[in-house]
Amino acid sequence: MFCATPKFPIIPSSLFFLSLHSLPILSLSCQFLSEYFVTTKTTNIQTPLQLLIMDAEKDKPHVEKSPSFDSKTTMDDDSEKDQPLPEKSPTDITDTKTEPEKDDVNDNENDKGRDLPDDDDNGVKNPSSPKSPSDAADPNSENALDSEIKEEKEKEEEEEEEKPALPPDLNKIVEEIDQFIAQLIDDTTGPPDLPISVEQFVVLMEAKIEDYDSVDTPVKWGQLSAEDSSSFLENVNRVSSLSKTLSKFSSDYKYAYSINRVGGVLQRLMSYVEEEFKSLLEDYKIQDSDPSNNKNGDTKPPKQSPPNQESDQNPPTESEAADQEHNIISGYSDEILSDLIRLSDAMIAGGYETECFQAYLVARRNALEERLHQLGFQKHSMDEVHKMQWESLEREIESWIKIFKQVATVYFPNERKLSDSVFSNHSSFSETLFGSLAYNVTIQLLNFAEAVGLTKRAQEKLFKFIDTYEALRDTVPEMDALFAEEWLVELKTEASIIRSRLGEAMILIFNELENSIRGDSAKNQVPGGAVHPLTKYTMNYLEFASSYRTTLEQVFREHQKIERADSATGSEYDYTSQAQNVSSGSEAVKQSPFQAQIIKVMDLMDANVEARSKLYKDPSLSSIFMMNNGRYILKKIRGSSELNALMGDTWYRKKSSDLRQYHKGYQRETWGKLLSCLTQEGLTVNGKVMKPVLKERFKSFNAMFDEIHKTQSNWVVGDEQLQSELRVSISNMVIPAYRSFLGRYAQTFTPGRQTEKYVKYQAEDIETYIDELFDGTATPMGRKKP
Repeated sequence: MFCATPKFPIIPSSLFFLSLHSLPILSLSCQFLSEYFVTTKTTNIQTPLQLLIMDAEKDKPHVEKSPSFDSKTTMDDDSEKDQPLPEKSPTDITDTKTEPEKDDVNDNENDKGRDLPDDDDNGVKNPSSPKSPSDAADPNSENALDSEIKEEKEKEEEEEEEKPALPPDLNKIVEEIDQFIAQLIDDTTGPPDLPISVEQFVVLMEAKIEDYDSVDTPVKWGQLSAEDSSSFLENVNRVSSLSKTLSKFSSDYKYAYSINRVGGVLQRLMSYVEEEFKSLLEDYKIQDSDPSNNKNGDTKPPKQSPPNQESDQNPPTESEAADQEHNIISGYSDEILSDLIRLSDAMIAGGYETECFQAYLVARRNALEERLHQLGFQKHSMDEVHKMQWESLEREIESWIKIFKQVATVYFPNERKLSDSVFSNHSSFSETLFGSLAYNVTIQLLNFAEAVGLTKRAQEKLFKFIDTYEALRDTVPEMDALFAEEWLVELKTEASIIRSRLGEAMILIFNELENSIRGDSAKNQVPGGAVHPLTKYTMNYLEFASSYRTTLEQVFREHQKIERADSATGSEYDYTSQAQNVSSGSEAVKQSPFQAQIIKVMDLMDANVEARSKLYKDPSLSSIFMMNNGRYILKKIRGSSELNALMGDTWYRKKSSDLRQYHKGYQRETWGKLLSCLTQEGLTVNGKVMKPVLKERFKSFNAMFDEIHKTQSNWVVGDEQLQSELRVSISNMVIPAYRSFLGRYAQTFTPGRQTEKYVKYQAEDIETYIDELFDGTATPMGRKKP
């Protein structure tokens, strides 16, 4: 089928160009190739070409590059002219004709092309010409060779696939991308053609994000060097800019593929940036020392001992101290804060501000809630608050007041500083984020205060209600500079509603106090005429309430239900007439709403005490009861400047005058009767002492004094000053009269038994027993010898 084998090897025309005088050789080569391809359709075309080239190279006299030709003889060796060339092993073929040696093969073939005319001119046929492929190649050897070459090729292809298709010059690619973006922005004629650098840049960023966001070995932001992180964010911003500019041509079909490609890469990049942004936000440190625990409001970090003398001589500046204070409270280092700023800028620039804001809000809300939990605040529903025992609720209110003040004055200002720092290039975003964050936290705190104001009213709750009211009144205005107007209006409205409810509860508590005094109609007497428990409770209550005078004045003015033209005029209140009675003149006393309320309670209490005094059958004990209660009231009023100012000097003088009347009534009822035994009337007749009458006078005195001492020693006068005043006044009233009577009539009796029988006490004994009165305990009385 094949033509006679020529002397020269047949070489494909694609490898080199033959000179004109070698055209017959080229014709034979083409005929050979056409017949070979017909018979070997399923054989790899590369294999016979390689065989032909290698066989042709055997005839080359000088081999320069392939070491497989070192052992060949020259074409002039007559001993080998008639012998066929030995077949090469697959290994030799592979080593000789690998892909990197194609250029060497081409050079060798060109050299052979130059040798062909010399032989042709001499007319000498080379008997060592290779046989035809069909005659020289063994089918099994050829298949093995094809298989090995195929495997080698597949291996090389796999290695090529494993290598990332990165652009050779990144700087040049980036420069081209920037130029293209600028061209898209400035070009008004129409969309230009996409350069190949766009695809190369996308491939670059895909490879980068696959490396950073790997499932097995992800690269955290903190692991990147400053240079790598800056370069990464620059390219992220470049992808964002490219995506935005390309999106303007979304209607152009030729841009559709690139827009999708760039958008997909941008989404992956932003997903990685968002996760790292969240991670850094959650990497805050809560300080062990709470700067807000300082009652003086000093939030500066505690001073530390300097490591050396130089630090003492160079203290930090005010700005450095402020930055240190901010970092301590926010919990972020300067490095993390800088990373947060860059990452947030990248997300906002890429159009992912919603994801950025959401991540920031969630992270900082969790941080604040964690801080609130550590400070002791717990979320309670309305029902849980209402079901709490008062002791437990009281502790919760105290904790809430402390936390509310700390959050408003310490944590919110620093949260505002943090948001302003993280979003320093987007001030409006910072204001919105802080407003949303702080508003939600404040509403949580206000919900507790609202639940407290709606609990069942009780007199013991008044003062915690006042504390809560004051915390809202004084703390909310301190947040004015932090919140934007729309947030501030809502917060103030909510706080005002809660304050109003608390104020209404306070007024109702005073109404309940009035009702409790009116309803205390028990018929039980207080033993010994001591101060009544209701008097003690009411005065202590009013004394404590008066310490909140400013707040309660505000509450009563805001919630006074009586219509009035002037809120400070006493004519508008129910107890105007009583205020006029206690005034020194005819002019009406101007009263504040709270003052009117206090006077009303005092009048109700006076009426209650007077009604209880009538329960005593002994008028003297009734007077002691009134004196005890009256003195207790005056002492409480005089001891409280606020309460004294509310009641006024006029009321105080009137009350003191009432006490003097009770004192006189007691002396008259008790000691007036005793002194009637010491009068001289009826003792003498015609200048002579009537001894029987004198004896009866002494017996009556002794019996009456014994009874008084026995009875009134059990009476109680708790106020030491009042007790002393009573004893002194009794002694001054009784002892001089008794000493005078005894000195005049004692000698009437016969010394001895008669004197001892009728003269039972000496003046000194009387004084001693008087000093035993009002101790609340009875002391047995012994006979005293003269």
